[in-house]
Amino acid sequence: MRLCRNLVFAIVVLATACTPVVRPAGPPASEPQLLAEAIRADDGVLLPVHAWLPNPRKPRAVILALHGFNDYGNFFAAAGAWLAARGIASYAYDQRGFGAAPGRGYWPGMESLTRDLRTAVASIRSRHPGLPLYLLGESMGGAVVIAAMAEQPPPEVDGVILAAPAVWGRDTMWWGQAAVLWVAAHTVPGLTLTGRGLGIRPSDNVAMLRALGRDPKVIKDTRVDAIYGLVGLMDAALAAAARIGEPALILYGERDELIPREAVQTMFERLPAEPGGCLRVALYQDGYHMLLRDLQAETVWTDIAAWITDPSAPLPSGADTRATFADACRSWRQCGKVHEHPAPPAAADARP
Repeated sequence: MRLCRNLVFAIVVLATACTPVVRPAGPPASEPQLLAEAIRADDGVLLPVHAWLPNPRKPRAVILALHGFNDYGNFFAAAGAWLAARGIASYAYDQRGFGAAPGRGYWPGMESLTRDLRTAVASIRSRHPGLPLYLLGESMGGAVVIAAMAEQPPPEVDGVILAAPAVWGRDTMWWGQAAVLWVAAHTVPGLTLTGRGLGIRPSDNVAMLRALGRDPKVIKDTRVDAIYGLVGLMDAALAAAARIGEPALILYGERDELIPREAVQTMFERLPAEPGGCLRVALYQDGYHMLLRDLQAETVWTDIAAWITDPSAPLPSGADTRATFADACRSWRQCGKVHEHPAPPAAADARP
């Protein structure tokens, strides 16, 4: 009994001796601005920006894309170039704590991430007045978009696109996972972990994954307290699912091994029961977590471009009509209209 009491006391002491490190944005100090190679945040920090612009014609729409955890703004390079050739401009910035942005490797806090997003939206609106502007978030970027859209007032955008949004909150985790993470974040917050040996396949695009492995701007060793911060963000995103703005397009690959089906199904169940505008769900049978960079990525890009052109029309791939584990999502995919898709040929049944 004495040994047990001593062990419990030691754990409590350790837990209170360390806390997760958060490096938030500073107080507002300057006017936000879109520069040639960066977005100046309102605290004066420069967030590197990547742009893919139609040339020479004027764009018909603009996308602001947010990358996933440990990634950076260049994640959208292939998609951005493809969309630019079709008249859609794209911007993506390195979020605070990632890529070449300040505080690399440290969690900046959800409030800082959503605040930077608002800064970026305002800056790009100023650069492209009068053009429709869409937010696109991949994985963690999707969680940031959901959290920002739940704020009052939400960012001034014309729609949101969520690609494999990170909504694996504690509500859908085994309690032991959350407990172990809490203890680690409060005892060894600076401990770094890698994904090696987990056997998780984020994409079927092996060449792209190898390139990411060689890219020095992609974080390979992750602090435990950064993972703890990410889980808190995913909690907030899952809780805010009922307040996702419209129009919205949600994309998910059924081979996703990072965001479990149960978490995405929970998000589907929390979507607005009676959307007033257009809320569409597309499910890609052969899609992995990195939908925008999978081998079938052009199928996804085509759907995004078509949805921007007409959010109420059927998607070219038919991924918004697929009968899957998420049958409940069919209640929302119609966007206020009923569309009949032609039946796919028998040989294509297994593919979007």
